[in-house]
Amino acid sequence: MRILVVTHVVKKNDGQGRVNYETVQAALAAGHSVTLLARETAPELAQHPRLRFVQIEASRLPSRLLQYQIFALRCGAWIRAHRQEFDVVHVNGFIAWASADVNSLHFVHDGWYRCGFYPFRLVRGWYHAYQVIYTRLNIVCEKWALRHAEVVVPVSGKVATEVRALGIDIKRLQVIHNGVDIDEFAPGESQRARFGLPAAPFMLLFAGDLRMPRKNLDTLLHALVKTSPDVHLAVAGILQNSPYPALAESLGLKERVHFTDMVMDMPALMRSVDAFVYPSRYEAMGLVLLEALATGLPVVTVHTAGGAEVITPESGIVLDDPDDAAGLAVAIARLADDREYARKLGLAAREVAASLSWQAMAGRYLALYEQVHARRGEQSLPANCKTASAEL
Repeated sequence: MRILVVTHVVKKNDGQGRVNYETVQAALAAGHSVTLLARETAPELAQHPRLRFVQIEASRLPSRLLQYQIFALRCGAWIRAHRQEFDVVHVNGFIAWASADVNSLHFVHDGWYRCGFYPFRLVRGWYHAYQVIYTRLNIVCEKWALRHAEVVVPVSGKVATEVRALGIDIKRLQVIHNGVDIDEFAPGESQRARFGLPAAPFMLLFAGDLRMPRKNLDTLLHALVKTSPDVHLAVAGILQNSPYPALAESLGLKERVHFTDMVMDMPALMRSVDAFVYPSRYEAMGLVLLEALATGLPVVTVHTAGGAEVITPESGIVLDDPDDAAGLAVAIARLADDREYARKLGLAAREVAASLSWQAMAGRYLALYEQVHARRGEQSLPANCKTASAEL
């Protein structure tokens, strides 16, 4: 197949970029030819003999709002000029003013705007007003892009629900979860001393933005109060301007909550704890959930966290209400009081993650490309050929 992938960045150290990186790698390994229409790509991809990199220069206009529109206009013009050269055109969200065969959606601006935790208001100053205008424009553009794609690929069940709320037919949706590196994130030796964590307690881990209430560390801290003093919590995230160290101290948890600040070696930190707790009030797709599963950690999360649908009763605990501190405390206590139960959940979590590896994800995209390509081939056949094919 001749595949066109349109995105901003194709790199291993970028969330959406990693999805495209792994898919392109798999397509090249399968013998397909790939054209990348992007601002930046990994050098090892650009050097491949069957990959063509068409660089779209970033605009120097002020603000992301204008820069992204210029990028979308340039990409759209290029796609329309070269459309007949490709069997499959794969875009990512709103990124081009052009129709596509496949549109991967990692985030829905309308869902974020309406979730109840959107932090900006039109009347709170110019910065807030700009963010609201930027989001509303993206909502309009995103709807257009989804309506002009043959297949829409939400990266989680939560994203799929939000796409359906935009009026997109469920028959056009095909969920493909993002992947995880099951070699990088894997069970291994604990290094608690390296992170300043005590050796003895049952150690939970929370990782995320510590400046906003959306990640829901406040409910977790209130739940921790209701658990045994032998249960501790490691918190990984940028501490600057975070209200949570003060909240932990006010709740009498100063000795039980260990703020590590930003951690670069997350695989090592995950190997150093006993369970992962992620009660996010709103999440499109929690990649960190997949990383915890791959590390073999029992996971406690909530239905409002995108990606929670991959967690089975055998591999973790999924709660209904993200603000139910009492229910969260019960789930934590169950893990801490029954280490064998926690161990079994962790083993099953690792098995779940194996089905969500980057290779498995890329394989699902290639299978979708084949389906799209086959349908395009059938549509291009003369009517008498279609009839003969049906009779065979």
